[in-house]
Parts: sequence; C-alpha cells; structure tokens
Amino acid sequence: MTGEEVFTETIARDQRVEPRDWMPDGYRKTMIRQIAQHAHSEIIGMQPEGEWITRAPSLRRKAILLAKVQDEAGHGLYLYSAAETLGADRGDLTRRLIEGRQKYSSIFNYPTLSFADVGVIGWLVDGAAICNQVPLCRSSYGPYARAMIRICKEESFHQRQGYELLLTMMGGTQAQRDMVQDAVNRWWWPSLMMFGPPDDRSPNSAQSMAWKIKRHSNDELRRRFVDMTVPQAEALGVTLPDPELRWNAERGSYDFGTPDWAELSRVISGDGPCNAQRIERRRRADEDGAWVREAAAAHAKKQMGIPA
Repeated sequence: MTGEEVFTETIARDQRVEPRDWMPDGYRKTMIRQIAQHAHSEIIGMQPEGEWITRAPSLRRKAILLAKVQDEAGHGLYLYSAAETLGADRGDLTRRLIEGRQKYSSIFNYPTLSFADVGVIGWLVDGAAICNQVPLCRSSYGPYARAMIRICKEESFHQRQGYELLLTMMGGTQAQRDMVQDAVNRWWWPSLMMFGPPDDRSPNSAQSMAWKIKRHSNDELRRRFVDMTVPQAEALGVTLPDPELRWNAERGSYDFGTPDWAELSRVISGDGPCNAQRIERRRRADEDGAWVREAAAAHAKKQMGIPA
C-alpha cells in the first residue's frame, strides 16, 4: 500500500499515527498548529496566577500555587517536545508566538484582580480545559495523545484545588463571598469561549474531526462543560451570570446564552485586556534565558566531541 493508503486505513481503524509514519502535509501542519497553540497556552497561562505567588494569603496557598505554576511549565515542555516529533523547532515556535504568527488560548488575556480569581481559574478554566483535553488522550497522533494523559491527570488535580479554595472562601466572610461571585461573573463567559467559535464558524473543526485529531465539536464540548459546571456552582452557592441559563427537561441538558463572539475575535486578534502584557513578558523571558540555552547547547556539543 502507498503511504497515503496506510494513513487512511490507520485513521479508519482508529489507530495511532506515529512520527515516522507517512502523513499528509495538511495533517502535519494542523498537528503542529494545534500542539504549538496548546504549548504556548500552558506557558503563557503561568502568568495570570503566577502574579499572585508573592501575595498568597498563607504559606499553604503559596505552596499550592507554586506547584500548579510549575506543572503548567511542565505541560508546555511536554507539548513542545511532541511538536518537535513533527519536525517543528521549539525556538521557531517561540518566535512565531512572540511575533504574533501563532496564537494561544484567549482565556489568558484577562487580568486576575483578586485571589479569588486563582480559585475560579482552577475551577472554571481548568474545568473547561479538562472537558476539551480528555478526548485528546485518544487523538490520532500518538505523541500528542500520550502527552495528554499526564497533562489531564494534573489538570484534574488543579481543578479540584481551585474548587477547594472557593469552598473555603464561600465559608468565610461576606466580603470573601462577594469576591468569589465577582470573579465568577468575570470568568464565566471567557471560559465558555475557550472551546472556540460555534461549529458553523469554526474553519478547522470538520477536518480535525475527520482525521480524529479531535473527537467532539466545539459546541458539544461547550454544552458538556455547562452541564458539568451548573451543579457545582449550586453546591458552591454562586450564581452563574447568564439569565438564559435553565434546565431543558426535553433534552436533558441546560440551555444557556450566547457568548460574545465579537469579543473572542478581538482578543484572539490581540486586542484583549492583557495581550500586549502577556507577550512582552514572554519575550523578556525568552531573551533573559538565551544565555542558558546557549550554555546548554555548548555543553552538549562538548559532551559529544563536537567543536564549538
């Protein structure tokens, strides 16, 4: 069989495509784009919560937050490694991000205004990530699917950490409860946007599903997230800021309002509240770390007997 025939049969049999297998250029480009965007999101995603490490209200909360931010860095490294199996260069991917030629998740372009935001990010943002990423453990590209297994386990832990923080705050003073409700009001709609535009406006979803890179449509994942989150909000004692949110007994699922897709487009295009700040910090970090990468590369060459 030709390489194309083997690839088609591999997808049809729901098996894994591996780095040395033949694959269409479109599949390779799609995988690099998706994995790079995911990796960039993990690295940029360290910033919103990382801002609160020095301001955490207790040593326990500081340790939890440090561990979470460290996990996100590790996720980014796993994913950059997966992209490299497709022939991508990690340094090139970083330059593309800094120059605005590659994207990251829109959610990380919103500010964290209080420590309650740390809990809400864990609950809502990581909760949305889990809904989106657990099916990726069955993605057709092997290295990506295998990386997602560990990432999803750690994200599940992050989600529980966030929920526990919010439970603690909701059992505190009225000021703390108000702080949680304010954070929920600000993060709810951006969390729904994390799944991407509606299916009829998503240019890549159909092909990605045909190649079994992703298993569910954006709208299906968004609905799953809402159905999962509403009972949790009720248990917390917070109100989700959607007047159209109501149970639909006929469908056995919740009806909910429409996110502001114009806002999503603006944020993705670079006009979000923190886009410039996030990219500038990433650029500075890349420049500040250049000497470390150069020293590591020189040491590796020396170990292999390659002249500097």
